[in-house]
Amino acid sequence: MKRLLDCTASDFKIMNGQDLKQAIKASEGRVIVSEVIGAVQPLYPSVTNAEISAAFGADMILLNFFDVFHPSIQGLRIEEPAMIVNRLKELIGRPVGLNLEPVDLKAKQLEQLVHLPEGRLASEKALTEAKKLGFDFVCLTGNPKTGVTNMEIKKAIETARSVFGKDGLIIAGKMHGAGVEGETGDEIVKEEDIIGFIESGADIILLPSPGTVPGITIESTQQLIKSIHKMGALALLTIGTSQEGADESTIRQIALNSKMAGADVYHIGDAGYAGIAIPENIMVYSIVVRGKRHTYVRMASSVLR
Repeated sequence: MKRLLDCTASDFKIMNGQDLKQAIKASEGRVIVSEVIGAVQPLYPSVTNAEISAAFGADMILLNFFDVFHPSIQGLRIEEPAMIVNRLKELIGRPVGLNLEPVDLKAKQLEQLVHLPEGRLASEKALTEAKKLGFDFVCLTGNPKTGVTNMEIKKAIETARSVFGKDGLIIAGKMHGAGVEGETGDEIVKEEDIIGFIESGADIILLPSPGTVPGITIESTQQLIKSIHKMGALALLTIGTSQEGADESTIRQIALNSKMAGADVYHIGDAGYAGIAIPENIMVYSIVVRGKRHTYVRMASSVLR
């Protein structure tokens, strides 16, 4: 198995989820995930936000606001909507994953919540459709004001594992409170939640990067990641609080803090502009965690390799 740093489009094409997990692990904390929204007009209409993210150094693309029952990506026209994910993977030569949201209808609300369409919920029906569409991995998390709770994430992990089987790659956790009282700041996730996620079948645990959420420090995150690694899972640290639109020095600080905390994967969110991080911030993030060598190779590598 190659480390993900050395993988090209032809390698990604034949990987299953567990192959991808091993490739991430072998990269020793040097993998970049860029989250994008395809449901809005892309930054530049000639190409999708996913293509821009890939061009600026992202190794993996995570689609947000994607409705599995009405599949579409702005900037990408296709006659058969069921083939849109596979077509996107052909264009960018990277693994593509999907956010689905484990909404808790009984959650204690911190703020007024939004209503999500069926195609964005982490139900068995939606997860099954995501598998049919060809996503390489699934991420069970919550957007702002959605009412996603850790309890529902745990249930969704069990469902996702049943649907995707032993070879699937499941990421799970919270970047922020998602509008839920009692799951904000340093109370977003506890060690017992993480243990439950992993025992339920999660491969990668998603946590806020130090400095992105009040009270989330290098030391507290490091302790949680030690528990994650001890159980054989990996850790993805996120910028999910619109700081993907901050200045480059902030991105550098978050990146180094995340590396010191023990991140295996580094996530950058979709709110720098509408539906995508500031592209230069994706590149800066990548250069900080792995240098210009690996960043430029990823940016330049052809999808024909």
